Amino acid sequence: MNNTISIGMFGLGKAGKEVADQFLNDPSVTLCWVIRGSNTHLNEQLSEGIPIYISDEVNLLKLIKEKPVDFIVDFSSSDACLSYADILAENKIGIISAVSAYEEHHLACLKNASKRTAVLYSPNITLGINFIIIAGKILRKLAPHAGVEVIEEHFHDKKEVSGTAIRIAELLDLDPEKHVNSIRVGGIVGRHEIIFGFPNQTLRLTHDSISRAAFGQGALYAIKNLYGRPAGFYTMEQLVSEGFSEALGN
Repeated sequence: MNNTISIGMFGLGKAGKEVADQFLNDPSVTLCWVIRGSNTHLNEQLSEGIPIYISDEVNLLKLIKEKPVDFIVDFSSSDACLSYADILAENKIGIISAVSAYEEHHLACLKNASKRTAVLYSPNITLGINFIIIAGKILRKLAPHAGVEVIEEHFHDKKEVSGTAIRIAELLDLDPEKHVNSIRVGGIVGRHEIIFGFPNQTLRLTHDSISRAAFGQGALYAIKNLYGRPAGFYTMEQLVSEGFSEALGN
């Protein structure tokens, strides 16, 4: 038996597949199983013989008894947490949710589970996004009178305003309707930028999405930093902020 951190996954869409690949290539974790929402494209199996289950056909409680894990990582749909949170919390399995479209009742479900196990919620789990959020907060404190705008650029087919951009604005105490600017153009995967305007200078914090593999790298960072922590509700911003402080020697 090895000493790696064992993981189960919910979701095997475009992001989920990239995340799973990151897990499979990191020797410090073991991906034990994946639960997906439908049986379409089941011929797209993961390497290493990782079992894939269909959510409507699997008994989660039986599965975690037969194939126990330390964490589940959720890249599925918003309502999934309503079905698994209590079961995982009762069995002290950590939860890392990277679902972006949560409403208040979904968050309430996760926060209730966090009374019994470690729960991390991040609508954008990439290290880069959370780094520029922390840096942006620091700049807001240093220069509260600077003008601030958030720009999000995505591919043509993305119709809705980026949830990440809205969250950035809210965390910087900005009205998203007034300060989030959207651009849709071909050739861009995803870019988020915070612009600080000073009387004689401009400062830009920019994050470019190149590959969905960045979500997997962020999830790995979260797993390694959350492992062994007590029950509670954590955020990626919190973990990155702690790393930020450590790097500065605080």
